[in-house]
Amino acid sequence: MKWAGILVGVVVLLAIVAAVALPRLIDTPRVQAMIASSAAQAVGRPVKFESLSVGLFPLPSIELHKLEVAEDPQFGTTPFLTLETGRIYLKLRPLLSGRVEFGDITLARPRIALIQNAEGRLNVASLTPPAESKTASRQGRSSGGATGGAAAAIVSRVKIDKGLITYVTRGKGPSQTPYRVEDLDVTVTGQGSQLAFKGAFAVRPGDLTVKLADGIIAVNGAKTLLEAPVRARVGIEGKDVEKLVAAAAGPTPTIAGPIKGDFSLGGTLGVPRISGNVELASVRVTRSNQACPEPKQRTLALGLLKVSGASWDGARFQSRPVTTSVSGGPISTNLTLTLDHGAHVQLSDLAIKSMPAEKVLVDFLCEGYAVSGPLDLSGALSTNTSDLLNTLGGSGQLRIGPGKVVGPQAIALIGVVTSVAGAASSVLAADVPKALTSSPVDFESITGTYQITNGVLSTKDLLYTAKALKVGVVGDYGLATGRMNLDLRVDHGRGEVRAKVTGNAASPSVRIDPSSLAGQVDREKVEGGLQDLLKRFRR
Repeated sequence: MKWAGILVGVVVLLAIVAAVALPRLIDTPRVQAMIASSAAQAVGRPVKFESLSVGLFPLPSIELHKLEVAEDPQFGTTPFLTLETGRIYLKLRPLLSGRVEFGDITLARPRIALIQNAEGRLNVASLTPPAESKTASRQGRSSGGATGGAAAAIVSRVKIDKGLITYVTRGKGPSQTPYRVEDLDVTVTGQGSQLAFKGAFAVRPGDLTVKLADGIIAVNGAKTLLEAPVRARVGIEGKDVEKLVAAAAGPTPTIAGPIKGDFSLGGTLGVPRISGNVELASVRVTRSNQACPEPKQRTLALGLLKVSGASWDGARFQSRPVTTSVSGGPISTNLTLTLDHGAHVQLSDLAIKSMPAEKVLVDFLCEGYAVSGPLDLSGALSTNTSDLLNTLGGSGQLRIGPGKVVGPQAIALIGVVTSVAGAASSVLAADVPKALTSSPVDFESITGTYQITNGVLSTKDLLYTAKALKVGVVGDYGLATGRMNLDLRVDHGRGEVRAKVTGNAASPSVRIDPSSLAGQVDREKVEGGLQDLLKRFRR
């Protein structure tokens, strides 16, 4: 106990001596000028701080208070980086011989303002990377290694603890701040002409956790930091992507579900590229539709969504392929997502197999022309998430059936063609087949090719096949408006009736081609029977 007491006393005495002697060993004004000058050379911006203090524990260090890195004048006058406290640790052995050399740097809770102007240029583009040659020359000019040690320390090892990055886009309208990076914990280590880094941060809104590993930035030869090549491994994980998607693509429709992915990072700091794979489990797409009966808000549930071979270059996301399912019906496509005033979605090589059509047309979209039955579809589609139906475009071919017309009004697209056939059959045979006057109406298949432009579907060969008749359809149908301009050919077994359908799904106008009834029946009688049958479907 006696020796332990003596040892403790010696340690305390040495600590007191060090605390008294350390400030005397450090020429504070010279060190303050040295730090500001070296930091300014490293980043290519003026650097200043209000005060400097010397600490002893846990290691000798210098603390910088209220540090600021100036903004590029083209982006404003507020600081690019602000920091309450930054700590520079001192190398112990040189310090004992009366020399000051810097070691690790810790930046606690820095705030960084990332700004993109209307031309797409970032405020970090003018930052200058620390060049190896400049560091070497400063070391050669240094006295006692102090200045050289300071310059090297700027890029030797820097730790950012709990940083915050705000992102602002400035265009013709008001500034927008869709994203921010919080809890930024990154360690950067100098390795000759390269900077190694690792760390983690959270992206909000969205609570997306991002982890960085094996990161390398090749600063040698790069004129600016944004031109420096970069590579790293990136992992992402989030409990729900709803807020993240809303910030990028708008509040409706909402897309929710957990996300997990692994990527490789490449390109440069200014134009990064990522590639890898993503999985979203339990994806839910929700939108409100006033055309739906209660509840107005409807949700479409997807199976496990796998995004394979994904790549991102800063403005465009691509994946080949994307696979998921709806009620067991598999879906695959190649996806391209472009973020520009919302999200523009392109689906190429789209393939749907045996998907229950009613899950989308009835339960989610509440379409009046909806039908049930297994859907097979191939082709391509594109749309803007801000207005799904009115911006929808694409082409392809489809087959539905066997199934039923199950829309709330049978006078929607499939209902109308069935009604035309029913009216013709009613007049020609003096009897309306029970299969045609009942609701829902059974059919064997619906086949055809389609072209969609700005939400208007066009077809030249749609064929509706039931046991008692076949209906060929040529014309246009507005998916959002319900407006129709269709030519029908109804083969009812005893002949063919041609008709023109115009107006909208709620109140269509149907005119029979009199030449198709020549020698068969009276035109007015057929049209009268048709209107009577349509009234039954309205009810």
